[in-house]
Amino acid sequence: MKPIVSFDMDMTLLDHRTNEIPDSAMEAIRRLRENYVIVLATGRDMDSHFSVGLRDLVKADAIVHTNGAKVTVGDQVIRESHMSEDLKRRLLAFATEHGLAVGVTIGNDDFYTNPEQVTKNDLERWGDCGRQYRDPWKLLEMDVPSMCYIGSPDGAALMEKAFPELRFPLFAGKQGADIIEAKNSKANGLELLCRYFGTSMKEAYAFGDSMNDYEIIKAVGTGIAMGNGDPRLKAAADYVTADIGDGGIYKACVHFGLI
Repeated sequence: MKPIVSFDMDMTLLDHRTNEIPDSAMEAIRRLRENYVIVLATGRDMDSHFSVGLRDLVKADAIVHTNGAKVTVGDQVIRESHMSEDLKRRLLAFATEHGLAVGVTIGNDDFYTNPEQVTKNDLERWGDCGRQYRDPWKLLEMDVPSMCYIGSPDGAALMEKAFPELRFPLFAGKQGADIIEAKNSKANGLELLCRYFGTSMKEAYAFGDSMNDYEIIKAVGTGIAMGNGDPRLKAAADYVTADIGDGGIYKACVHFGLI
């Protein structure tokens, strides 16, 4: 069976400086398809309206969404876990009490505590904010695999102390964090896909740039950190490639003889 090559999305495939996937990375993926299973392993829900364009551009064979809380092969959901109502209630109450922006985007709607902070972040980052905010407490009635925090690393650290059952890996730009249950990770999502495709983690390659890639980088046979990545991830990786804007993915694929 074909081995897996896994890619993080933000600042591994998608360069936030240009808001595009470099042509060299897309060419590498095109050439990899014949001999490898292409997987996206990301903190995003690639089925959300913010990400479907990227999902459809890459055309991965399978996706580990939301840091392992959801795993899909095509239209088939292989695994999906959801936060309990009690956990969501405690998390939203804590965020409200401490003035933190916590929530999630579902479809075209945004359910966040302190939404003004989300708007501020969007304006600073993108120069625009077209979100449609809804009551975040409605999340208690919905299936939610994970949430997001928008703000400085200090807020993520505060919640991490209060919720040992959760992890808060920072976004690539450190302007927020994913909020995921400790039982979930990109690594165990990829393990599930290895069993599905009849291959092994030892044969797999994984590309990443931030600390939500740490487990998967350590778990696969060959973990590759981007040159623009977190220094701690680089130290854990088997190989450090060039910057995302300097053909890092393509160069690593050539280095390992994958293309």
